[in-house]
Amino acid sequence: MKRLSLLIALTCTLFSCVTKQQKPLDIQGHRGARGLYPENSIPGFIHALDLGVTTLEMDLAVTKDGQLVVSHEPYMSAVICLDSLGGAIPSDSAQAYNVFQMTYQQVAQFDCGSIDHPRFPEQKKLSVVKPLLTQVIDSAETFAKNTNQPLPFYNIEIKSKPEGDGRYHPNPADFSDLVYRTVEGLLPWNRVTIQSFDFRVLQYIHKTYPEVNLALLIENKLPFQHNIDSIGFVPQIYSCHFPLLSRQTVADIQEQGMQVIPWTVNDPEDMTRLIDWGVDGLITDYPNRYNELNNE
Repeated sequence: MKRLSLLIALTCTLFSCVTKQQKPLDIQGHRGARGLYPENSIPGFIHALDLGVTTLEMDLAVTKDGQLVVSHEPYMSAVICLDSLGGAIPSDSAQAYNVFQMTYQQVAQFDCGSIDHPRFPEQKKLSVVKPLLTQVIDSAETFAKNTNQPLPFYNIEIKSKPEGDGRYHPNPADFSDLVYRTVEGLLPWNRVTIQSFDFRVLQYIHKTYPEVNLALLIENKLPFQHNIDSIGFVPQIYSCHFPLLSRQTVADIQEQGMQVIPWTVNDPEDMTRLIDWGVDGLITDYPNRYNELNNE
């Protein structure tokens, strides 16, 4: 009887391991592959696809002439950009280079890939400009088709906050409408997620465009249920800073019908632990590290 029990336990253990390995993970390239290529750049997104990511994660800003630019900040960051003449941008005045007050023609004069990034020493240096969302989608779709890869998914962040309304970006409704109109003609919505830290954005899209998948971005330490109650509905994805999770929290969130896709997971040990906890995906600056881990 003891041998039979041991055999059953061993079989169950082996089966659960196989199940975990076979569970499809959504590997998202954070700002493309920020650890390896300039962030939010077309070469970075293409490299992420070449590394086999399922989803391209990116951020949006809006220009004075109503163009959607793929950019983490609504201004030209002194950390990653040179000015239109190739000079350094003073760190104490970077916010004066406000994308919302520039045309896209002006934005495209800034080089945002040639500076050594202090946090990402492996990052390849390239002279790149902040691309339009339409350019990123066209480049990614074309690359996937030409290389016979699965068409990518897109996780697009609308970056806004109340104090920036009308100064660094449109109000949530206008910003969301612009994103919806732009994406609507280019991609099927089953390959797109809109994410935001701004509850106002998610609430507006949930009400106005119910077909859109939404991800709630969280970095606060409040209980996840508090955040769900605050937003007023259950989004498709709960996407928090990864140290906020535990095995039990992952299970509790998933029990409510949400996927759990934490950010930004760069250490292989953290990747291994989170996968063991059963997360649905990982957002990472280093898709290559996941590949190396997965091939061990």
